[in-house]
Amino acid sequence: MTDLIFVDTNVVLYTLGEDERKKAIARNVLAKHPVLSSQVINEAVNVCLRRFKFTREQAYAFADMVMRRTDVQAVDEMTIRKSAEIALRYQFSNWDSLIIAAALLAKCDILYSEDMQHNQVIDGQLTILNPFY
Repeated sequence: MTDLIFVDTNVVLYTLGEDERKKAIARNVLAKHPVLSSQVINEAVNVCLRRFKFTREQAYAFADMVMRRTDVQAVDEMTIRKSAEIALRYQFSNWDSLIIAAALLAKCDILYSEDMQHNQVIDGQLTILNPFY
């Protein structure tokens, strides 16, 4: 059985990066048709506009390309309630808790993120892995 994976914004953005090793790893992760949340898409668009200085057309085209290669889960009331539970129990930031909650609710086994503790297990279900480790 193949693990169901969820990706954080940083992994998505490395597909655009200059670090060839990380770019290759990130593109390989996206080739596996992972799950991500609407939050990840919106964060990626924001970074493309502000940091990478993309035009709106470029940023939205990138978001569209990512959405075609992934399964996008909406952040809804249940996700927000679960994220509050995660934030209080594990002391993650609000934004990281939203990512984790979305991954848990999507029944993912692995969360790929560069920004969280490598090998941490959440709720006995979700293992956080740094794909660049």
